Amino acid sequence: MRVAIIGGGAAGLSSARHVKEDGHECEIFEMAAQVGGTWVYTDDVGTDKYGFPVYSAMYQGLRTNLPKEVMGFPDFPIPEQQKSYLTQAEILDFLNDYVKNFGLEPMIRTNHMVIDIRPLDNNIWQVTTIYKPTNTKIVKEFDSVIICNGHYNEPIIPNIKGQENFNGQIFHSHKYRSPKPFTGLRVLVVGAGPSGLDMALHISKVAEKVVLSHHVKEVENVSFVEQKPDVYRILDGTVVEFVDGSCCPFDCILFCTGFKYNFPFLHESCGITITDNHIEPLYKHMIHIERPTMCFIGIPFNVCAFQMFDLQARFFCKYLNGSMELPSKDRMINDTEQDMQARWEKGYTRRQAHMMGPDQQKYYDDLAKMANTKPIAPVIIKLRDHSVKKLYEDLNNFRENKYRIIDDDTYVKVQ
Repeated sequence: MRVAIIGGGAAGLSSARHVKEDGHECEIFEMAAQVGGTWVYTDDVGTDKYGFPVYSAMYQGLRTNLPKEVMGFPDFPIPEQQKSYLTQAEILDFLNDYVKNFGLEPMIRTNHMVIDIRPLDNNIWQVTTIYKPTNTKIVKEFDSVIICNGHYNEPIIPNIKGQENFNGQIFHSHKYRSPKPFTGLRVLVVGAGPSGLDMALHISKVAEKVVLSHHVKEVENVSFVEQKPDVYRILDGTVVEFVDGSCCPFDCILFCTGFKYNFPFLHESCGITITDNHIEPLYKHMIHIERPTMCFIGIPFNVCAFQMFDLQARFFCKYLNGSMELPSKDRMINDTEQDMQARWEKGYTRRQAHMMGPDQQKYYDDLAKMANTKPIAPVIIKLRDHSVKKLYEDLNNFRENKYRIIDDDTYVKVQ
């Protein structure tokens, strides 16, 4: 089969590796000048030198918020070393080692911006790209398309009452590259996910004052910033009022409020819809129910990302090579409806339609059982959950911890 992979990050590379091993023809279309996806750093913000959009959200000084022991691939771990929490550059080096190890270089098409994907007759997919350096349009046909374009390209910008009155700067973490522009300023960081906490920590070292506005219950030990509840409104000039009635003046507001799933290259005839970050119609959060030769790798979040990418790719390849049959369309629809109903009953919102977290072990086990392939070891999930807990308990120091995996169920903290 001819398989197109959209995106050359960890999801695209692991997909390509398994597609290649099954003997299919494969091309990876990557819009940047190199593979690595979100792990590639660039100073560019907005558009690149060719005038095309920059989707990178990587910033200087980033270290992983999960230990390397859970960030490798099942049969290609990150090599042992003196620390567990690595830098952006070290993860990028690891992904390049992965490319070399599995001989993926010949299939990689860098600087190729995918602008249109649409179904043709006979289950063929037409993929149109632009080669950015020469602005040349290229049209190709494939038997299958695997979408691996990541989560971090369209920021969610809150609409706060009175926002138009603010005299300072307002921007999203998507454009954050370093703390330097915040030197001496009074900064409001909105959002206490891992990125919001990390950026607040970095900025606090150079800013006059940092306030972190959020509604996360678990945040502890962040004495380097003042914490406030959600923003209620912006008053004239520089003053922000919070829902508890307190007010503070700021020079800058940084939204760390997440991203929307976005597939601007999918023609409407593909039949994919997104409603408040709920993508439909996807079986097992990945396979297009109406057109199952289209697959999305990496949609679920709060997961063991690289391990999940690899498992999802193995699952889809079992379908492509004919060793696993998918259920009938009606059964896939019914299964998906039951899955979503269970989520709504737990109180999940549409924005959490693809959130795994406490449900991830069952999700991985279901995929592995159905495809008769190796599941993700429970120790990976245990260590991931432990690390997330430590992030919220001790943001300043948790990255000094070092771990070792003993077996499929056990890890130890070695320092």
